[in-house]
Parts: sequence; C-alpha cells; structure tokens
Amino acid sequence: MRIMIKGASFCLFFFLSSFVIGLDTVQGNPNYRDALAKSLLFFQGQRSGRLSKTQQITWRSNSGLSDGLLAHVNLIGGYYDAGDNVKFNFPMAFTTTMLSWGALEYGKKMGPQLQEARAAIRWATDYFVKCATVTPGKLYVGVGDPNVDHKCWERPEDMDTVRSVYSVSPSNPGSDVAGETAAALAAASMVFRKVDPKYSRLLLKTAKNVMQFAMQYRGAYSDSLGSAVCPFYCSYSGYKDELLWGAAWLLRATNDVSYFNFLKSLGADDGTDIFSWDNKYAGAHVLLSRVDYILGVNPLKMSYMVGYGAYFPKRIHHRGSSLPSLASHAQAIGCDGGFQPFFYTSNPNPNILTGAIVGGPNQNDGFPDDRTDYSHSEPATYINAAIVGPLAYFSGSSTT
Repeated sequence: MRIMIKGASFCLFFFLSSFVIGLDTVQGNPNYRDALAKSLLFFQGQRSGRLSKTQQITWRSNSGLSDGLLAHVNLIGGYYDAGDNVKFNFPMAFTTTMLSWGALEYGKKMGPQLQEARAAIRWATDYFVKCATVTPGKLYVGVGDPNVDHKCWERPEDMDTVRSVYSVSPSNPGSDVAGETAAALAAASMVFRKVDPKYSRLLLKTAKNVMQFAMQYRGAYSDSLGSAVCPFYCSYSGYKDELLWGAAWLLRATNDVSYFNFLKSLGADDGTDIFSWDNKYAGAHVLLSRVDYILGVNPLKMSYMVGYGAYFPKRIHHRGSSLPSLASHAQAIGCDGGFQPFFYTSNPNPNILTGAIVGGPNQNDGFPDDRTDYSHSEPATYINAAIVGPLAYFSGSSTT
C-alpha cells in the first residue's frame, strides 16, 4: 500500500498484522541503531521556535518567534512539515501520534534514543497544548500562508512572509484535524505517564477536550479553511477515520467505555487498504512498516535517509538544508533570494539534514537527486515518524 505523501512517490509498505509477525525476515545488514538515531535527529532540523541548548543540528537557528501574533496568541513552536516553512497541524499531529506509538511499542528497545524520541514528541505536544488552550472554543491548526510561502526559497530564520493563523471552531469545524490532535495528545500522554506524570495528565486532559470538540462539532477542516490547507493537506478521506483514530487512542489511554461505545457507533470497516497522514483506517487496525529498501537494499544501493550510509541524497528539496546557514551567511536571504544561486545549482546542499527520509525513487527505482523534483527529493516529518518504531524494533533485536 502506498502511503499518501504531499507530492511524493515513495512507497512505504504497510502490512495489516501484529507488530512483530514477519519482522525477523529482514534481509541485508543495515545498522539499525545508527538509522534510528539519525531518524530522530532529523526532527531537530524541522523545529520551529526558540531552539534548546541541546540542539545538535547546529546550522539551524531560532525562527517563527512571532507565530500567533496576528491572532494575539502565542503559537511559537512545533514543526515545519517538510521542506517549506509552514506549520500544518494535521500532518504534524499524525507525526506525533506515530512517534508516540513507536515509543509505546518499542521504547524498551530504543535504549538511549528513547529520551530523544520523548524530546521529539514533546516539541510537538507543547505546541499542541497551546493550540488547544490559548483561546476557548478554538483549536488553532496552522501557521503560515502556504500559497505565499511556496513562492519563496528562504531560510526559516529569514521568513518575511505573512504568518497567517488558522483555526477551527464550532461554526467552522474540523473533526479530522481535531481527532488527530486528540490522538497525538492521548498517545503522548502514555509516553510520559511514568517519567512526567504531571505533564501526562495535562496532555490527557487536553486530549479529552479536543476529542469532545471533534465529536460535537462535525465537519471537515478542508471545508472550513479551503485554500489554506488545500491542495496541500486536504482531508480527502473525510473525518470519520480521524474520529475513529482519536477515540481509539483515548480508549487505550483511559479505558473509558464511552469511547468504546462511540467507536461502535462509528463503525470501523471502511477503507482499511490505506494508511497515511490523511486516512487512518488501516492504522486503527494495526500497522507495520518495511525499513531495508529505504536504508540501501535496493537496485541503486542508495540510502534514502540523508546522512546514512555512503550513498545518499545530496540535493534534497529543503530550504534550510539547501541555503547557507546564518553562521556562514549572516546576511538575510529574502523571498526570491534563494533561487539563484542556491535552488537551481547542481551543487550538493551545504547543510546535511541528517536522518531525513526523502520522497524516494520513481516506479522504476530511479532517483535523479534533484532538489527541483520535490515529489522525489522532499523529506517530511510524517515519513520519518512512521519508520521510527520499526527501526527501534530492529535496533533492539540486532547485534549491529
């Protein structure tokens, strides 16, 4: 099954089975521990907001420090979804749910990377709590005008485009984005349950409130927000699957029978052949991912994880990676300033976005390594998030 990715053609294969059946049949001998560490390091390169002192991807700096200002609220933080400078909460929430799922299932196999996984999750959940609580009756679901942003090629540190703020409300509902946000918060609450009980309770309380909003005010956020999210992350599958997904995670987090009754009232037999940031039916039934092709066991012998192995993509479609860092180029690069000479050059990107998994090869296993070909060369948080759990399983089961 093809994971639906914004403009990307990469096939991540998902199997509907238990988490461990068939995992021991992997071929090749990738260094899964190294791949796991790098897959998590990638998220530091996608951070928005004021970076922490423990930031390891040092070519990134603070950005988006006025996010939320146009709505007179603080929406600083979260992640840029891919190679652009927009914060889309729908795929960001899916990313967070997947990271949390991986940590819950395979945390004991992660070793020291479990702490890094928690940090990656918390960077998103801190932001989601703001989005869900700063204005009663509203759920903020994105920052940055994608139609304007996508016309520019500039570093997130230099953003001079409008940082529009988008939200859903009872009169402009978004059951899909709210259901996914509730799922992310509920799943993350279990990740932090033992290590930070107070934070875990905050996440679960927020998840319950957001899920209630999703159930009470039904509607697709695409209908409410239009061109602000379409065609980028339209809710093509509708919102029923996110209601199912959110309720399933809250049931797991609370054992509250009311969520079970709600699940029964929804039904759960539609569209189980697809799993993506948009469609959660298959994920609600159980997910697996196949990690070796991505790491280099393929006809090109190419790793599609940046910085992993000897042969990996060098010209990824990513603004921060393709433009010089502030440390090496202190002068601001405006909206149009990044296209020449940086975007169109055939030179490798100056900054390595370690751990980023790109869109991947075409249907003939070809990969041109061309940053202008975003469908194949752009990384995204929700691609990496889906692979963290399987990499944790393999890293904990291997002797590499």
